[in-house]
Amino acid sequence: WVLGSSEEIILKFDDLRPGNHSLYYSLEHCTAEWQPSNLSPIEYLQSFSEDRINNYKNSFNTYIAYTHYEVKIPNLTVIPKISGNYLLKVYEDGDSRRLLLSRRLYVLEQKVQLGAQIQQSNNIAERSKRQKLNFSIFHPALNIQNPYQEIKVLVMQNGRIDNAQWNTKPLFVRNNELVYSDLKTNDFYGGNEFRNFDTRSLRFKSQYTAGISLDSLYHTQLFKDISWNTSSYTSQFDENGRFFILNQDGNDEDYDADYTWVNFTLDALEPDTHHYAYIVGDFNAWQKNIDNRMEYDVSSRQFHKSLLLKQGVYNYHYTWADENGIAVDDHVFDGSFFQTENNYQILVYYQRPGSRYDELIGFTQINSLNGTTGK
Repeated sequence: WVLGSSEEIILKFDDLRPGNHSLYYSLEHCTAEWQPSNLSPIEYLQSFSEDRINNYKNSFNTYIAYTHYEVKIPNLTVIPKISGNYLLKVYEDGDSRRLLLSRRLYVLEQKVQLGAQIQQSNNIAERSKRQKLNFSIFHPALNIQNPYQEIKVLVMQNGRIDNAQWNTKPLFVRNNELVYSDLKTNDFYGGNEFRNFDTRSLRFKSQYTAGISLDSLYHTQLFKDISWNTSSYTSQFDENGRFFILNQDGNDEDYDADYTWVNFTLDALEPDTHHYAYIVGDFNAWQKNIDNRMEYDVSSRQFHKSLLLKQGVYNYHYTWADENGIAVDDHVFDGSFFQTENNYQILVYYQRPGSRYDELIGFTQINSLNGTTGK
């Protein structure tokens, strides 16, 4: 969200528990590394620090009953007044210890401009797998006295925080320009295009759906996935890991889209016997935990997992990690290619001398194929 703009951030979520619940939300200002800032709410909010969620409605014509909630920020009650990272928290009965969910919110006050380009990696052995990002920060209107202490830059690939890279030292400091083009930094595996499925309709099968059944709930069986970790890249359209809640069977996907158990099958050998396959994407905030950990069937040599998901269009990716969700090999099932189309986000944080918080003063997004703001 751009500070002071007319834009709105909308948080939407469903509560699948029975009964009525009193839900509240609040904003907490954080450092660039998502630790609580040493600020009181009166220093970073114009009005109140929390409010009750009054915009909610029960689902209708669905096999799974749920209550749909919405929060718009800023609003008349909660208004950020400084830039930086904010943690949006939702909890029960005004008790922040009864936390239900949290989401990261970026508030931008653009004070610098950025220029960026993407090229093949300087790592000769892996040039066919990697994408190298170089960028510059232009700050003619901002006096940066010591960029090594005052400036931190975060680079993300497709909005993923789990493999983001920090930049704390520019390679060159020029007149009103900081250059970040070190040979080894911002060197990302390109990955592959995302796998996807479409459950906008639970009456008719999409091209990735093997079957749809209904007992007490819907069950959607996807076609078997195979390993994409090959020597050749195949182009296909994707949404760079994102998802969209949509319902072709109803009138309003917020309230009449149903939930379905989506059954995934990955036909692949275990890379080793000590780690686990996970299904990740923007739909689960790239988290790798027990909820999206797959089970391996030795006899069929297949991984299996069922996830309860609302109707829509989803991108997803298979990764290999330990029991704590620490990545071991992110590309063992899907491969990695320089040609893959990705969006890269660059966020510039500034802590001015004597300040007690990190400002977010610059942002841009670059697409790996055309060098412009991507989809």
